[in-house]
Amino acid sequence: MKSYFDPKLAQKYKSPSQKVRVLTEDWVGSQVFCPACGDNIKKYGHNRPVADFYCPDCKEEFELKSKKDNIGKKIVNGAYRTMIERLQAINNPNFFLLNYTLRQFEIVNFFIIPKHFFVPGIIEKRKPLSAGARRAGWVGCNILLQNIPLSGRIFYIKNKKVENKKHVLGNWKKTLFLRESKRAESKGWILDIMNCIDSLNKKEFTLSEMYNFENVLVCKYPSNKHIKDKIRQQLQFLRDKGYLEFLGRGKYRLV
Repeated sequence: MKSYFDPKLAQKYKSPSQKVRVLTEDWVGSQVFCPACGDNIKKYGHNRPVADFYCPDCKEEFELKSKKDNIGKKIVNGAYRTMIERLQAINNPNFFLLNYTLRQFEIVNFFIIPKHFFVPGIIEKRKPLSAGARRAGWVGCNILLQNIPLSGRIFYIKNKKVENKKHVLGNWKKTLFLRESKRAESKGWILDIMNCIDSLNKKEFTLSEMYNFENVLVCKYPSNKHIKDKIRQQLQFLRDKGYLEFLGRGKYRLV
């Protein structure tokens, strides 16, 4: 996988946005493989309402978002209402996020957020456009990257270093069990516990350490009076799905 654009493709364009679109779409279409099956992906025709790319083999769909320089903690997206409706749709695509530097025509980071990590909790509603705006009252949204567990960001390129294809495919399979959870609240709990585990920043941890997140989870789920029971339940679920290994005596290890 090459980690740079072909600058010749953008020579005939004057608009920076057109240059970026041509360069990024060409790079993804020519360099990126499907994280689900490893096959080459293809670009949809123009004016496709939802996705930009698809896999001819396994039918996964992908939407591309690009950002210059640093990725940051959030990604600007489209209409809030449309995004929330898409979370429950069958054709909700996975998200490719491409972080680049145009001066060197180089990809800094490129990763995918699988669609099963998208829940209302990672979508931020923006303020409506002012009365003087062309689309007055329109409400957009942001994707909050900090609310997505680390396992929900599968890198192809990280800090300019290309990841091994086998590693990418393995990381994709690791969290497919999340597609079994149809209810947003149930999936939200699982993702919250995964984020708590990430916050510990270590491979092995204890149940007691997870109980330290009780107050954080109470604020998010005020009607739940059995937070510790819920923490244990989600840890057991993640253990059963092979995401965690139970070591005994209240100890767990990330697989």
